Amino acid sequence: MNKTMLSLSLLALFMSCKNDKKPMTENDPKQDSIALIERARGIHERVITLDTHCDIDVENFTDAVNYTQDLGSQVTLPKMNAGGLDVAWFIAYTGQEELTDAGFKKAYQEAMNKFTAIHKLVEKIAPDQIELALTSDDVRRIVKSGKKVAMIGIENGYPVGKDISNVEKFYNLGGRYMSLAHNGHSQLSDSNTGEGDSIWLHNGLSELGKKVIKEMNRLGMMVDVSHPSKEAMRDMMEISEAPLIASHSSARALCDHSRNLDDEQLEWIKKSGGVAQAVAFPAYLNTEKSKKYGDFKKEVTLTVMDSMNVAFLDWNDRQKLNETERKAYSDVIKKVSPIVDAKLKTIKDAPGQVNVADFVDHIDYMVNKIGIDHVGISSDFDGGGGIEGWNDASETFNVTLELVKRGYTEEQIGKLWSGNLLRVLDNVQEVAKKMAS
Repeated sequence: MNKTMLSLSLLALFMSCKNDKKPMTENDPKQDSIALIERARGIHERVITLDTHCDIDVENFTDAVNYTQDLGSQVTLPKMNAGGLDVAWFIAYTGQEELTDAGFKKAYQEAMNKFTAIHKLVEKIAPDQIELALTSDDVRRIVKSGKKVAMIGIENGYPVGKDISNVEKFYNLGGRYMSLAHNGHSQLSDSNTGEGDSIWLHNGLSELGKKVIKEMNRLGMMVDVSHPSKEAMRDMMEISEAPLIASHSSARALCDHSRNLDDEQLEWIKKSGGVAQAVAFPAYLNTEKSKKYGDFKKEVTLTVMDSMNVAFLDWNDRQKLNETERKAYSDVIKKVSPIVDAKLKTIKDAPGQVNVADFVDHIDYMVNKIGIDHVGISSDFDGGGGIEGWNDASETFNVTLELVKRGYTEEQIGKLWSGNLLRVLDNVQEVAKKMAS
């Protein structure tokens, strides 16, 4: 197969950002004094750190290969322990395909496989190390016990199909938030991707999607506005009796990407009593910086793969492979990536990467715009997220350190890391109780 010059990881990197702030100087004695670092470590240990979006690969949830080991994935139990990450929301994600009975059936099975994998981790593989939480009280109890916490989010309502009873099935399996779309319009909701071609399927939510929102309210499942279109979010605001969340979206005012929230959307989040979880995804924080580094990394990758006599496939060519071939190619990429990363570290004039300071710039903006009570933190690890300084769960402390440098108090940092999200979960579940009565 012919080699190509495009990488899947770069397809989303062609929009410009308005923000290009530089990180604080690393050797600034005032900022990086031992006292400041120790104060940050104390805060990091005392607050509950919660990441609302960590994708999973079911192949990492087997008896032989699982999260008790230090795998190459960005989230594992050893990495959570090393970085002091207390709570990981594992994601039952399904990609958007055709809106047919066959497509719905396939998506449903994929979602169920991920639910099964997560339950296997907490019930059979490592019940002594991690436990599933369904409420904020569960979270606090499990953290106090010394274990790590797993929670479950659903990314894309596609596997609901046309059977609204599936929402309750997912809830009973532990799903505590769901977005109604991903990349591409679902049967429930338009996606943000419609901005690319101005083609919409529902002009917001479908009639079934509106019913699903009401069902989520009834059950106590948080409504996630990350990925659905702005018009769909407007519909959610009008229909939902409970607060909304954005599980992994940053500020569009700083980075003009359709996956981010503009000022009006941020105000909607605040008005609903919800929370927007800023996401450590390079292209959503500073696209220009991300693209410059990505282009440079692509050239290094091409050189490495050429030396290994391995073809470099773009997204379209990867989709032409059958499932077995895609798996084999993914395994090759996993072997190539560490070699590329090691080579990049030896290149002194490499462009700067999107980093923790860029990430906290978005948190600053969102806090200033809608208040400290409506902003949170997410990574999108193992789904494209990861930045310099917070590239996996083992580096979680660096986010707290940057927040301390910016002058955030322990109370405020506690709200950002978990307090706000858990408050919203409580509020959503309280709405469900009132509806039941």
